Amino acid sequence: MKSYRWIHLVLIALFISACASGGGGGPLAIFSTPTPLPTAQARVTPAPDAQAAVKEFLEALQKDDYEAMYDMLAQVSRDAVSLEDFSKRWRDALNEMSASSFDFTILSSQVSPYNAEVGYSITYKTALAGDIQRNIVMRLSNENGWKVLWDDALILPELAGGNLLAMEYSVPARGDIYDKKGLPIVTQSEAFAFGIQTGEINPDLRGALTTELGRLCGLDPLNIEDQIDASGPGWYLPMCEGTREEAQRLLSINPGGLAVSSYESRYYFRTGLAPQAVGYTLAISPEQLDEYRRKGYRGSERIGQSGIEAWAEDYLAGKHGGTLRVVNPSGQIIASLGQSNPEPADSVYLTLDSNLQYHAQSAIEYFRGAIVVMEVDTGRILAMASSPDFDPNYFEPNNPNNLGLTNLLNSPSQPLLNRASQGQYPLGSVFKIITFSAALESGLYLKDTAYDCQYEFTELPDRILYDWTYEYCQQAIARGEACNTSTTRPSGVLTLQEGLMRSCNPYFWHIGLDLYNFDRQNDIANTARGFGLGSRTGIEQIEEATGQIIDPTTPLDAVNQAIGQGDVQVTPLQVARIIAAIANGGTLYRPQIVEKIQPIEGDPVLTFKPEANGTLPLRDENLEILREAMFMVTGPNGTARNNIRGLQFSVAGKTGTAESGSGLPHAWFAGFTNNSEGTGLPDIAIAVIVENIGQGSDYGVPLFRAMVEAYYYGSPQRPFYDWGQIGFPPYTPTPPGGGVVPDSDG
Repeated sequence: MKSYRWIHLVLIALFISACASGGGGGPLAIFSTPTPLPTAQARVTPAPDAQAAVKEFLEALQKDDYEAMYDMLAQVSRDAVSLEDFSKRWRDALNEMSASSFDFTILSSQVSPYNAEVGYSITYKTALAGDIQRNIVMRLSNENGWKVLWDDALILPELAGGNLLAMEYSVPARGDIYDKKGLPIVTQSEAFAFGIQTGEINPDLRGALTTELGRLCGLDPLNIEDQIDASGPGWYLPMCEGTREEAQRLLSINPGGLAVSSYESRYYFRTGLAPQAVGYTLAISPEQLDEYRRKGYRGSERIGQSGIEAWAEDYLAGKHGGTLRVVNPSGQIIASLGQSNPEPADSVYLTLDSNLQYHAQSAIEYFRGAIVVMEVDTGRILAMASSPDFDPNYFEPNNPNNLGLTNLLNSPSQPLLNRASQGQYPLGSVFKIITFSAALESGLYLKDTAYDCQYEFTELPDRILYDWTYEYCQQAIARGEACNTSTTRPSGVLTLQEGLMRSCNPYFWHIGLDLYNFDRQNDIANTARGFGLGSRTGIEQIEEATGQIIDPTTPLDAVNQAIGQGDVQVTPLQVARIIAAIANGGTLYRPQIVEKIQPIEGDPVLTFKPEANGTLPLRDENLEILREAMFMVTGPNGTARNNIRGLQFSVAGKTGTAESGSGLPHAWFAGFTNNSEGTGLPDIAIAVIVENIGQGSDYGVPLFRAMVEAYYYGSPQRPFYDWGQIGFPPYTPTPPGGGVVPDSDG
């Protein structure tokens, strides 16, 4: 037994020795391994960042990204609520709160491998209930990342158990819009819709019916007669709207066939003064609903959709009031969360003169085009007419005459477009004011620099261009007449000022080409930009287009640009601003159409102040040379002489006839008055464009004159011109002139 015990001890010793050797080999390396065994390590896998998940969820809420929020819900929550219902609950709650925004702060978190709770503070910024702050705990589950266990209490703790938010609104009456003298343009009023029931017309009073409706509605009685004849008996023909005061005469006569319906409405006087500028209201659209509910609107109000109605929405709507409550599913009030009182709306006073605006709209009514009248020393817009115009009362759903709304919205003539500020046109010969100025400033031309103005311009190598006198000569020859009048024979040798007076095309083509060849290719374009063309005027209160001025790249481009053709595009508002600056000594004012914002009590919250935002790029002496030339245009030898003759006020300007690219040319006239000392009234600048009609001297000048007379006398004094009567349809698209070719302007 002892021998076996000794053997066992030897074997144990050998085994221990082999283990201690580290596998280094040798005769004692029993049971050794070729490589060492790795050292065991303990690893800890942290749970996902629960606070980051909550932050991501709330940031998605700030963006109204309900789909992203829904993707962050735990599976059990997604099974319980659809994306549509989830989005609706959040949207409805935020809208009912009038919550325009919210802030949040993460406060704490408790995390286990499979669950987490994160506490945070949220403060809703509401329009009607003040700030609503709550501390909320969000529960999450770990589903390969933290997912939100959602319930209504995450919106507000008070909404647990199916409770809802309910806002009781207090909405002030919408504010009114007045002209500069306080005469109403838009107000809440009882209104009457007038129309004709053709089957009930009394033949003996038909003339009285059409005459009185024409007087009230500003329509041509003959046109009304035509509508009656075309429709036959049994039809309703919508005419216009009016207040009881406006329609007193018609209501007292009450001729047979007159249909009258009263309704309460936001009423636009005189079927809409400056409707494109003033704008109109519409019901809040589904696309706008969230935005306005979060501003504190109930959602059933009508809001400004264009023009001043839209720009001044915050003033005209007043401050809504409301009380926010929590109610249980049966509608019982559980708690009140906040409230605010309504504040009355402000009224908007415009710079417009209602009478001048009425006559501007009347003058342009039967044409397509625009008229802008602006004080030269302030930038105040006194009139802004765009034709065709529209009756904003058609947008009132209670108005029986809104049958015409569909035709209005689908009209190819685009009556909703404000041609005065959004219409973009070639300027034609009025642009010669710019070229004239660039020539003087270049130092290459003086006011007495002479040029022989003949029929032909032959300085381009590949074509011959013809002056407007050549075209008139060809018309005379076709009639069998000689070319021996001032409009049919070449102008001959002219100074620079006389070139503007006669609107000599070859002279200004020559200037454009001359500057181009003298390595001054961009002088005219840069001068135009310095005059404010190619950029917005800054009026802000209504929409406007920028127009277009492009640097010429070829001699032909330069020649076309020099007379306002080619790529030149301007708005009538830009032109009126230029003319005002020429009149006042060179200051470009920001046009403005709002005189003041007046609350019911206290001082105005906004008052008109002239804002100079530019200076004409003309030295004083050159500006005076330009003004002299513009007075020559309205003088005895100028292109405006025929239709300006007999006007009792000093005026200056420039005629223009712009090739439109389609049909007849556009007729322009832009000018200013110079009578402040003798009349005590501020001088005004006027820009007139009549689309696709003919010569500026034939159409632009008469409408300019009508505005001057309406400004000083209260109404146009010379009603008739070759083409017809101011405020009535023209006799013919082109003036007959009794066989005599009228003055032109190139």
